Amino acid sequence: MAENEPLNETQKQVNGRILPSNGHISPGSSNGQVHANGRSLVKTPSLANGNGTANGTHIEAPCCRDIHGKEPPDGGARAWLVMVSAFLCNGIIFGFINTYGVLHSLLSDRLTALGDPEASSKAALVGSLAIGTTFLFSTVAGCLTDKIGLRLTTFAGGVLSAGGLLLSSFFTENISALYFSYGIMFGLGAALAYTPTLAILGHYFKRYLGKVSGFVTAGSSVFTVILPPCLDSLLGGYGLEATLRIMSLMSAFIIVCSFVYKPLHPPPDPPKKKPGRSRINLFLRSIVNVEIWKRKRFVIWALCVPLALFGYFVPYVHMMQFVKTTFPGEDVNLPVMCIGITSGIGRLIFGIIADMPGVNRMYLQQLSLVSIGVVTLLLPLTNSYVVLVSFTLVMGLFDGCFISLLGPIAYEICGPSGATQAIGFLLGLSSIPLTVGPPVAGMIFDGTGSYTVPFVLAGLPPLVGSSLLFLIKCVKDDNNAASPLRAVALPNGDIEIASNGNHLSGGTKSSAPLMGAAATNGVNGVSPTALSNGHGHVDNGTEKLTVTDGSAS
Repeated sequence: MAENEPLNETQKQVNGRILPSNGHISPGSSNGQVHANGRSLVKTPSLANGNGTANGTHIEAPCCRDIHGKEPPDGGARAWLVMVSAFLCNGIIFGFINTYGVLHSLLSDRLTALGDPEASSKAALVGSLAIGTTFLFSTVAGCLTDKIGLRLTTFAGGVLSAGGLLLSSFFTENISALYFSYGIMFGLGAALAYTPTLAILGHYFKRYLGKVSGFVTAGSSVFTVILPPCLDSLLGGYGLEATLRIMSLMSAFIIVCSFVYKPLHPPPDPPKKKPGRSRINLFLRSIVNVEIWKRKRFVIWALCVPLALFGYFVPYVHMMQFVKTTFPGEDVNLPVMCIGITSGIGRLIFGIIADMPGVNRMYLQQLSLVSIGVVTLLLPLTNSYVVLVSFTLVMGLFDGCFISLLGPIAYEICGPSGATQAIGFLLGLSSIPLTVGPPVAGMIFDGTGSYTVPFVLAGLPPLVGSSLLFLIKCVKDDNNAASPLRAVALPNGDIEIASNGNHLSGGTKSSAPLMGAAATNGVNGVSPTALSNGHGHVDNGTEKLTVTDGSAS
């Protein structure tokens, strides 16, 4: 199947039966197949005894075979391979970004030896450009993914990131060239590869999306812990040029992983031509998925999260200097290592919690922001190095919670067709506060000589942003207009065609018999009460029953 081939077109069922794009079967073609609660149940046609029940054994088709084009398989060899590939991509991208400090030290020494008086700041700008470009161009990555597909976008990201690192190996003494090759080129490649890495997960997982997202995002933590000693060894044994070439070879794995990213959902439909719309308007609408911006919940989430991130990176950037000034003689690397380790653990733990029944993922993300904000506020009040390390352990745990929920919440709010650009826009908007926060904190420290004010100011935005997220409970997105027509069973045996699956909406009624006696005695053991109270719908002549929890599915 080619990339972006829509699975909601004609589908072949496990029993060899062909279903049209709306999943319904024309009357008279029933073969006794029953769908209940989104699962495929197969019964022998001769066992239908007129009362809607089967005398034979019902066999539930495996979840991975239910390929209606709407539900992810939630398993299978391909799905697990996608998960591992996404883990490697995430680990390589952010492993290199997070461990740039190892390269910074050697690069700074080289520039100092060449007589550059601003060696440290110039070397630091290379890494800052890389992370800033990664987040800033995530919006472009989201739009590009919807235009050319997940595979090609990830492939282009792998080529750019590997090529950027390879070019950097030839310009280790030209800082201006490194700004482009490492900062811009590698950062752009990382952006193009990272957004599809989060977006592809929703194509293959639904029930386990939280767990899988936690595992994939934990890749950056694992690589952040493993890479520093490896890079130190490579730099000591082979030098900076050879190290960059080996890093380029590792980035080439992203190209290999891109071939695994086979999307299961079609891209968003192109915008319809309407009178009065200019060509520029249509062109922009063909690039940007404007539908996600019509969702009030997404707009609130996309604005509140970046607001909460103004102080997010401040502790990460300034922790070493804070330890030097507050606890001289103590290990400056241990607090940052603790954040990285517990962040990986948090992504796994909260990924599992997010998949538990009844757990509100938005509340969980709000809890993580509140915890990060409170801990940041408490950092300047600590007078014990042990307490400081304890705070960093807690901070890393909830940092992992926040990161692991970005993808699942995007799918929850915008659905599969809008999740890619939703993630891209969120990361793009977040690039501004993530880039501005640490320099502002540094300027305040330079003026005051203390980290009390910077950390207090850094702890307030997460608290404000998480509080504003409660506005999501005050709005409700209207998605009924896009719902397909439904045949709903009424208590009197009539069938009403409703656009939203709710027979109270005033649809078109039909007096056609509802599967004969099956309407009276139930279908496949489902009582007519479940059909009369709005919990299901039946397609006449197809013996197809869908039971929902109070809403059409």
